[in-house]
Amino acid sequence: MLSEAMAALAAAGGTAVVQAAGTDAWTGVRQQVAGWFGLGNPQREHAELEHLDQTAGELEAARPAESERVRISQEVAWQGRIKALLESLEDFERARVADELRTLLAQQTSHSSVSAGQSGLAVGRNVNVRADHASVAAVNMGNVTLGNPSQPGPHQD
Repeated sequence: MLSEAMAALAAAGGTAVVQAAGTDAWTGVRQQVAGWFGLGNPQREHAELEHLDQTAGELEAARPAESERVRISQEVAWQGRIKALLESLEDFERARVADELRTLLAQQTSHSSVSAGQSGLAVGRNVNVRADHASVAAVNMGNVTLGNPSQPGPHQD
């Protein structure tokens, strides 16, 4: 059984893998994560590269209605893989490998291109803003004007 800190590290690792998939950082993160999992074993590293490619493929292939479910499922799967690896190690080796993972995660965070200015909101993934049942939704992109929408024509029903 892992400590809370190790479990939190595994959760952060699972999230980081999934967040990097499909981004400009993916190639580097993919290689680093595979190397981390490989623990110096080239065959194991190659197998992890295949798992990472499968994850990226599933995330890319997910339809918009399924994307959140697929993302969460992949995060949980990678969290479980990381936990299993950490649990399989002796205490002294677990501490070293955990430090390596922390360094990997810190590097990924420092290379993030997402930022926001004053009163801003930084989002590293897609944003879907919608209004239902006579409500209003908006993203502040300068001036926002609210009014009654036009009624749909016969071709829009």
